Amino acid sequence: MISHKHIVFYEVARQLSFTKASQILYISQSAISKQVKALEEHYKIGLFERHGNTVSLTPAGQLLFEKLEEVHQIQNDLHQELPMLSQGFQPQISLVLGASTTISLYILPPVLSAYLDQHPQVQLSLKNRNSQNILKALLDHDIDLGIIEGINKVSQVTYTPFLTDEVIAVCSPRNPLKKHELEIKDLYQIPLAIREAGSGTLAVLEEALGHKGVKLSQLPVRVRLGGTEALKNFVRVDTCLAFLPRQAVVKELASGELVEVTVKDLQVYRTFNFIQRKGTENNAPYKNFIQFMKRQYSL
Repeated sequence: MISHKHIVFYEVARQLSFTKASQILYISQSAISKQVKALEEHYKIGLFERHGNTVSLTPAGQLLFEKLEEVHQIQNDLHQELPMLSQGFQPQISLVLGASTTISLYILPPVLSAYLDQHPQVQLSLKNRNSQNILKALLDHDIDLGIIEGINKVSQVTYTPFLTDEVIAVCSPRNPLKKHELEIKDLYQIPLAIREAGSGTLAVLEEALGHKGVKLSQLPVRVRLGGTEALKNFVRVDTCLAFLPRQAVVKELASGELVEVTVKDLQVYRTFNFIQRKGTENNAPYKNFIQFMKRQYSL
């Protein structure tokens, strides 16, 4: 087992921030500083360079961090292999996931309870951000598994397809648009409410419009809103047309709070992908989570 001082150091080194490490480990910054100082006294050398509100690793700190990464991998391997020999051994596992808004609000909740019932030893944390920021969090080692909408792929990341959803045009039931089937050319005259830059929903909408020779910058975008719920709440009371994931508006369409508007010859689909840093694909807890989620949504 890794000592508490080394766990604290590892998290500070991973985040390059005493503040972030404090938030993740749920201990005070003074306690973080005390543990790091004790480790520096033990090794008789500085592990961090302090630069005001930021820190960087010294050569000794970088060496220790790299060795602790190896230790973590060995411990993960041990926890994966020992249960094969000892069925009574169920190590506590912490999963840190990141998911885009649609996934966090509408896809994961129905099955997370079932997953945790089957895996009582798992402690799960979920970070809700837009797709671009989830990718950044993965590359920054803030999370180890993400679920995002299709965006440009990067070489350091492995993508595993999860499910496909449709993005549809919706409006308020008081909006005259609800009575019409629109053509793509009509979008040049209709005020739009859309998601913020970095949203996977926005990215696939722009791509679909681009295939029809339409640039989003040419359309009368009235407002950009951060988050699916904000966009739903806005379009309920406004005359704008919005593009939202079907998964996110199932209840509103059923209750009549929103109305689907057909845009002829415009189909917008997006694929949700699991994302992992390359080299971590065989991490058993995350591999099992992916398999469980894919089974649930293939039923």
